[in-house]
Amino acid sequence: MPAVPAAVAAPSRFADVPVLLVAAVWGSSYLAAKGVTTADTVLAVLVLRFAVVLPVLVAVGLRRLRALSGPQWRGGGLLGLILAGIFLLETYGVVHTSATNAGLIISLTMVFTPLAESRVRRVRLPGAFLAAAGLSVLGVLLLTQGAGFTAPSAGDLLMLAAAVARTAHVLVMARTESVRGADALSLTTVQLGGAVAVFALLCAVLPGAGASPWAAARAFDAGDWAGLLYLSVCCTLFAFFVQMWAVRRTSPSRVSLLLGTEPVWAAVVGIALAGDRPGWAGLAGALLVLAGTAWGRATADRERGAVAGAGADPEQGPVPVPPVADGRSQDPTPGAQATRTPARHTSDTSGTPGR
Repeated sequence: MPAVPAAVAAPSRFADVPVLLVAAVWGSSYLAAKGVTTADTVLAVLVLRFAVVLPVLVAVGLRRLRALSGPQWRGGGLLGLILAGIFLLETYGVVHTSATNAGLIISLTMVFTPLAESRVRRVRLPGAFLAAAGLSVLGVLLLTQGAGFTAPSAGDLLMLAAAVARTAHVLVMARTESVRGADALSLTTVQLGGAVAVFALLCAVLPGAGASPWAAARAFDAGDWAGLLYLSVCCTLFAFFVQMWAVRRTSPSRVSLLLGTEPVWAAVVGIALAGDRPGWAGLAGALLVLAGTAWGRATADRERGAVAGAGADPEQGPVPVPPVADGRSQDPTPGAQATRTPARHTSDTSGTPGR
């Protein structure tokens, strides 16, 4: 095989750095959210966070938004409702557990999604993947024990529910015909707009919803605003546009592999900066989660490669592939499906918002 010219290879290596930075930013997002949010300000913070993002997304993609069809708008709105539930579960969960636990538990989405999709498609998963999934679940059980064996905290359970909700979001997106082929930026904008509408409505009508966005904003100090802008600008806008940029300069699988390091960064940030002390059981659990999710991802990648090489059965579709930790598939752009099985059989999750 001829050597790849340096001019071609260099862009891929260059693209690794910002993508890895996105993984680190996402890993730190749990600590940032924990620092700026309390149990009484969850809804207010969510409204403020995405109200900062939306005008930028609308301004950048206004022409493409106008090109969306009615069914695409409705499909994006439905996905936005699910996304609202995910962010509510995640944010309330972060408030009530450690940043380390939050980042590691949510990574279970990477094993939940192929398991759920295999049930839907009636496709048998390889034994190695099932073993990896079991390893990850065992790791979470140990992780949530902290220094001693106790019941998981409410925050741990909320993060587990968020991982299940992210799995549902991936599956619904893959099977919502109306959003197939929709521009990723436009679909992201519609989803976030729908989620913000849900948060604002809950703030207005839900008894005991906590502080209003305006009251929370007035009470913020400089540190709170810095944390909020970090979540808005870095964890959402920066992350989304870097992925769109990187996937055109390197392979989607390479992007996915780098983004898959997010739980590692979450553990590093939680332990180093937040002072999380998971204890020996928790540390063992963290290692099992990381090993299990990495093993599961590698196993699914090998299976997908084997299916692609042998020719996939169009009646079954490809072997389910785990999404990256924010819920995107390993092919973040519709164009990445060009060499795969027909689009109706693939889990195209392009346009899924980031952290």
